[in-house]
Amino acid sequence: MLKNKTLAVWLTFLTGPLGLHRFYLRGLGDTLGWLLPVPTALGLYGIERILKYGVDDPWSWVLVPLLGFTFAGCALNAIVYGLMTPEQWNARFNPQAPADAPAGQTGWLTIGAVATALLIGAAVLLSSIAFSFQRYFEYQIEEARKISQ
Repeated sequence: MLKNKTLAVWLTFLTGPLGLHRFYLRGLGDTLGWLLPVPTALGLYGIERILKYGVDDPWSWVLVPLLGFTFAGCALNAIVYGLMTPEQWNARFNPQAPADAPAGQTGWLTIGAVATALLIGAAVLLSSIAFSFQRYFEYQIEEARKISQ
């Protein structure tokens, strides 16, 4: 069965943090596909901790960015897949097919997926970094106030 580049790019962007794109491209034996849901679940647990304990919970500072970085990494992976030439795509994922097989072609849906992954992935990455640093610096200020009193 030929692996379609457009489908793979959209799967990587939309379901990447769950590892579904890796199962599509490499099969159910892919170890990383099974491990990707772990940081996703930990990040979701961090969001749950924020809702339960508030934004001052130190564990949420560590856990929430895991979700953002995993999502941003999958968005980057979608961009890389989308920008592969048909020859590169077919050589890597469809080695039995000719180099110019239609499954590796780049269409407008692929370009739309790449643009969406770039836009949303960059926003998620920057938001994750901003959240981490803001919480860290607020914690440092609080500790400095305790020392100075």
